[in-house]
Amino acid sequence: MSLKDRLSALPTPALLALVYLSWILFGMLALKLPISTTTDITWSDALFTATSAVTVTGLAVVDTGSDFTHFGQGVLMVLIQLGGMGLMTFAVVVLSSMGMQIGLAQRQFLREEMGLRSISGLLELASFIFRFVVICEIIGAILLSFEFVPQFGWKQGIWQAVFHSISAFNNAGFSLFPDSLMGYVGSPIVIYTISIQFIVGGLGFAVISDLVVSKRISQLSLHTRLMLVGTFGLIIFGILFYAVLEWSNPRTLAGLHTLPEKLNAIWFEAVTPRTAGFNSMDTGGMRHDTTLMTIVLMVIGGGSTSTAGGIKVTTAFVLILATFAFFRSSGTMRAFGYSIGLAQGLKVMALLTVSVFTIFAGMFIITATHELDFMDVMFEVCSAFGTVGLSRGITGDLNEIGRAVICLIMFLGRIGPLTLGFFLATKTQPRVKYPEGSVFLG
Repeated sequence: MSLKDRLSALPTPALLALVYLSWILFGMLALKLPISTTTDITWSDALFTATSAVTVTGLAVVDTGSDFTHFGQGVLMVLIQLGGMGLMTFAVVVLSSMGMQIGLAQRQFLREEMGLRSISGLLELASFIFRFVVICEIIGAILLSFEFVPQFGWKQGIWQAVFHSISAFNNAGFSLFPDSLMGYVGSPIVIYTISIQFIVGGLGFAVISDLVVSKRISQLSLHTRLMLVGTFGLIIFGILFYAVLEWSNPRTLAGLHTLPEKLNAIWFEAVTPRTAGFNSMDTGGMRHDTTLMTIVLMVIGGGSTSTAGGIKVTTAFVLILATFAFFRSSGTMRAFGYSIGLAQGLKVMALLTVSVFTIFAGMFIITATHELDFMDVMFEVCSAFGTVGLSRGITGDLNEIGRAVICLIMFLGRIGPLTLGFFLATKTQPRVKYPEGSVFLG
C-alpha cells in the first residue's frame, strides 16, 4: 500500500492532527538550525516555540526578538500563517489536491461551521479566506509602518510591521519586543491597528463572508448574529470590568501617566484575552479578581472558523440559551427568530466536557510537578487551551514535564474543536433501542 493510500485510509480527524504535528516538527527542525538563532537553544525550546507558533498561541520560553535571527523570525511567520488559516483551508483545499475525499457528513459539518448555503461553496470560501487574510495583513503592516519605520528605520521598521501584522491577524500574540506592547501603550496606531486585526481575525471567516455577501441585516445567518452580539457584549463586559477593577492598581492602570494611555490599555486588555496574546500592561500585576475574569474570557475565545481558540463565542451563547430553555421547560432554544435543535445543545455539552477535562488535567499535572502559585498555573493552562499566549510569568519556569503538558494542551486547544466536530458529524444508527430510564439530577 502506497503512502497516499495509507493517508487516505486515515480518519479525517487523525489526518488533520497529523498535518499539524508535521508542521510543528518541521518548525522545530527549522528553528534549531544555526541560521535561525543568535544563541544556542535547546530542542525543548525549539519544540515549544514551534508548537506555540503553529497553534497561534504566543507563549514563549525564549525572547523572539533577540534569540532568533531574521531567518528564524521568518520561520515563525510561516508557522503562524499556516496555523492561523490552515485549519480551515487545509480541509477543503489540501485534502482535495491530494486526491483525498471528504465525506458527505464532514462536508455538511464544514458547511454548517463556515456558514455556507451549499457544499459547492467550500473551495470558493477557501479562496476568499486567502485573499481576505493577505489584504488585511498588508493593510495592517502599512499602518504599523508609520510607527515602526521612524523608530527603527526602513528595513527593520518594515520587518517589525510585517511580523506584528501577521502575528496580530492570526491571533498569535508573538512580539519582537521583550515586554510585548507595553512600550506602545501610548501609541494609538499600534494599539488599535493590532487590536482591530485580531478582533476581525477572531470573528471567523464565516462571519466575514456572510457580511460581505448579505445586503441586509435580515439576511445575516444566525451564526453571524450570535457572533456579532456575543463579541460586542464581551468587549463591553471586558472594558467595564478592567476599568473598574484595575483603575487604582499601581502595577497596571494607576502606573500609567496619562488618561489616553489608560484608555488605550483598558481597551486593549479588554479585547486581547480572547486569544490575541499581546499585552499592553503587566499581566502578572493584575488583581486576582481581574485574573479570574481574564481566564473566563480566554476559555470562551473567539469565533468558529477563525484564527482564535477557546470553546468559541457561539458555544458559550448556546450554553446560555440551553440554560434558559431548561428553566422555561422548553424543548427548544430560540434566538433572533430561529430555533436551535437539541443536537446543537448536545454538541455544546460535549465540547464543554472535553474542555473542562483538558484544563483540569493540565492543572493537576503541572501543580503536582512544580512549586508554583496555583493562580499562575490555572492562568497558564487556560491561556494554552484558549491558544491565547498571555502569561503571568511562569512559562520560563516550567520543567520538561510542564513544557510537554502545555505543548499538548496548545495542540488540543487548536485542533480539538474541529476534530471533535468531525467525530460528531459521523452519525451511526443504533441497532438496539433501550427503554428510557429516569435519572435524578441536581
